[in-house]
Amino acid sequence: MGLSVSIFGLGYVGSVSAACFASMGHKVIGVDVSRAKVEMLDSGRTPIIEARMSELVAEAHKASLLRATTDATDAVLNSDISFVCVGTPSLKNGKLDLSHIESVAREIGAAIRQKPSPHVFVLRSTALPGTTETLVIPNLERESGKKCGQGFSVCYNPEFMREGSAVADFLNPPYTILGASDVNHLAPVRELYQGLPAPLYETTIAVAEMVKYFSNCYHALKIGFANEMGTMCKHLGVDPQAVTRIFTSDTKLNISSAYLSPGFAFGGSCLPKDLRAITYKAKELDLKLPVLESLMPSNAEHIDRAVDMVLSTGKKKIAQLGLSFKAGTDDLRESPLVQLIKRLMGEGLEVRVWDEDVSLGRLAGANRQYIEEVIPHIGSVLTDDLRSVMQSAEVVILGNKSASKERLAEVLRPEQIVIDLIHLDRAKRPEGAKIYQGICW
Repeated sequence: MGLSVSIFGLGYVGSVSAACFASMGHKVIGVDVSRAKVEMLDSGRTPIIEARMSELVAEAHKASLLRATTDATDAVLNSDISFVCVGTPSLKNGKLDLSHIESVAREIGAAIRQKPSPHVFVLRSTALPGTTETLVIPNLERESGKKCGQGFSVCYNPEFMREGSAVADFLNPPYTILGASDVNHLAPVRELYQGLPAPLYETTIAVAEMVKYFSNCYHALKIGFANEMGTMCKHLGVDPQAVTRIFTSDTKLNISSAYLSPGFAFGGSCLPKDLRAITYKAKELDLKLPVLESLMPSNAEHIDRAVDMVLSTGKKKIAQLGLSFKAGTDDLRESPLVQLIKRLMGEGLEVRVWDEDVSLGRLAGANRQYIEEVIPHIGSVLTDDLRSVMQSAEVVILGNKSASKERLAEVLRPEQIVIDLIHLDRAKRPEGAKIYQGICW
């Protein structure tokens, strides 16, 4: 037997959600201020143009699983769960207009006041982290006279539907994400999604809110990147489809989770050099490629953040573990860790560096030339003795993964501040530090 669901907002997301939930056997009430939309849905007609919507709405209406109303109280009193799918348009300054969410939260809260049984409020509209907990819940509590978790519960459930394939995306999503302050509140919503062929993640409200933005911004970045690289291909006389076909066949690095874990700036002998080369060539061709042109400045900003983190501690004695741009190599060319040391020394801090893979005596060629040009006196602060580097340090910077958890445990003291630039897995983080900070987590 299905659940009873009310869906507030019969725009694109709301209409598709209503039709799909009804097709799964749930009893659905659509709610909107637009009488035209309500009348269409209530008579078995879809209010939007989208593949498969006409037949789904007609079938659900015929089976008495889908109706619509303008009466919010009626919808809440006759449903177990309310999904809020109202718009969050941009204001002129780019800020989100949350007035529709606030208005609906008040309406549903007032209806919950009249309801003796528990009700579940599910926000599906795209909203920045903090919206549910600082706007939705306070309005629900104020209007209902009840506390979240006592009389009603709240969930954030982002949608991942594309226009043109929205029904297919709803019924076969990449994943289902349910965010709540207490996972026990998720039982009714979890039951609602049973049967969908997708992993289900139960997490905090803020994480659920942020995943939606992480996804959309990444999609925008991919489109911008592909368009700019395609533009370069065209102007260089290269077939962009052939390049893309080969590029996307690599699921080990290119189309994968590789390089998507927040951490420190990129470096090495390839990425900075190749970015500079492609953007310089674009200038020669009189092309503006702002996505590609922004990557080096973005990388530099990340080094600035690391400097600021260290300076904000107010400490003077710094141990940096790692000099090469990643563990297992002695390649120092354009290592952001070299730039970090140079900046910190320029601020008058006492920096000592440990890297078991780097020995000045072994450096040769372009690698040695680079380090002598950037930090000619690096020899005075670099050592392969981890204990001596850690002995007097007040701040410990984890720059690469050279030092194991066990080795760090032997030399780390509780009063030392640890700044992790590499986003170590929790299981690999050293124990004993009272203050452990990540650069972007």
